[in-house]
Amino acid sequence: MEEIEKTEKLVILNEPTLQFAEGQDAIDPHDGLTLFGPFSLNQPSHPQSPTYIVIGTPEGVERFKRWSTLMNKAAFMPQTEKHRLWPPYPGFEVAFGSKWCEKPAWAPTIDRAALIEASNKKDPHERCFAVVEMFMDFFKKTKKLDFQVGVAICVIPDEVWKNCRPQSQIAEPTDAGISVKRKKSRKLGQLEFFEEYDPQQYHYSPDFRRQLKARTMQYDIALQIIRESTLVEGDEDPISGRGLTTLSDRMWNLGTALYYKAGGKPWRLNSARDGVCYIGIAYKLGEAKTNSACCAAQMFLDTGDGIVFLGEDRPIYSPDKKQFTLTCDASEKLLKGVLETYKTLDGRPLKEIFIHCRSEINAEQWEGYQKACPDNCRLVGVRVRPERNGPRLYRIGTRPVLRGTFWKVNEKSGYLYCSGFKPRIAAYDGWETPVPLRLDVQYGDAPIEVVTRDILGLTKLNYNACRLGESEPVTIKFSNAVGEILISNPTVTDHRPNFKFYI
Repeated sequence: MEEIEKTEKLVILNEPTLQFAEGQDAIDPHDGLTLFGPFSLNQPSHPQSPTYIVIGTPEGVERFKRWSTLMNKAAFMPQTEKHRLWPPYPGFEVAFGSKWCEKPAWAPTIDRAALIEASNKKDPHERCFAVVEMFMDFFKKTKKLDFQVGVAICVIPDEVWKNCRPQSQIAEPTDAGISVKRKKSRKLGQLEFFEEYDPQQYHYSPDFRRQLKARTMQYDIALQIIRESTLVEGDEDPISGRGLTTLSDRMWNLGTALYYKAGGKPWRLNSARDGVCYIGIAYKLGEAKTNSACCAAQMFLDTGDGIVFLGEDRPIYSPDKKQFTLTCDASEKLLKGVLETYKTLDGRPLKEIFIHCRSEINAEQWEGYQKACPDNCRLVGVRVRPERNGPRLYRIGTRPVLRGTFWKVNEKSGYLYCSGFKPRIAAYDGWETPVPLRLDVQYGDAPIEVVTRDILGLTKLNYNACRLGESEPVTIKFSNAVGEILISNPTVTDHRPNFKFYI
């Protein structure tokens, strides 16, 4: 393990390096993309001028068309002293090696008044379903297009984003809604005289993003959802009053996400070891808040590719311990399913499998994982969770701890600070005192130093944005997002294994 400083139990790890085009290295994605281009630049997966469609209101589509013109131009803050924190954006072609088409291949529009009216229905399931249906009408038509859609961009009014979430409250609804009793009978498909409705709407998530992501997977099109306010040139949207990061930062983040979802790979980890994979186990409690739940697994390979698999069996949730558990058979089926999916997409022999989980892995669950593990492959189980009540470290006075600081507790446990002061940007870009990750090697034989280095590296695999590093590894950070999409829409069975469909 490389280190900058060392005390008896405290080490500060070097920032993991990333690999870009032509095998060139950099620690910051902004630097690597600007200087060398994306990792997949000269590979078959590199998208040449990604083909995309835009769906939204006339105002939203027009905003994105103006944004597309800006995507091919450089953007930077006038204050040069802030360029380390907010790196200049050099334009899409410079950063990603292909020109962004300023004109979408298809740009159908949705009536704004009808969309806003639908988003103001009283019942959360009804309003979310009504809004999603307006977008689904156009996804159904993509089957008749004479070209392959690389990525679909859905631009939504901020009011829709605000209203179509599970806990949203509508001040002045456009309808009277329905009673709790009637809603329960509707879920069972019971009809009353002269009543017309789709009972399926009550089996989808009342969250616009989760429902749309789940229902559009059948069309095999990666999706990027953007709020209209994100697409303004200034640092504040004059209509919604929403404060925004600088334009160059939004260009970097959207450019990276769109390049990845169109099929490219922006970068890969230099520290990745051949034949090693990392599997994050995601649990999600059902809406009824009962002791039943569902689980999904995210698998990340040494190449940086991500695979998602939904478990068939229901884990059990303990309200007292606030922990999820799987039976031996369920954990065996889950890991077998992940590995079978992996064989169809990659197939190289695996040497090591690291399982990351927020909840504790019990002995019965571990027995199932062992049964599913291939021969001659090492299996390691690690609990990874933010420790908000754990130790808080400072450098001098109130200065944040350095990112990469690791406090070794013993040979199996320690605290890793993935957030904190970042020397490359000369700043701490967080909002609260850095919270450490508690790492515990619960099963298997792996030095805590190796586990720590791997997890720090996995904080740099978020292709949904362009950042130096996240506060959590990708196996844990997106576990809730993946779980919500898969589990909150139980009637959607046509899932895609590629990670790009879930972020």
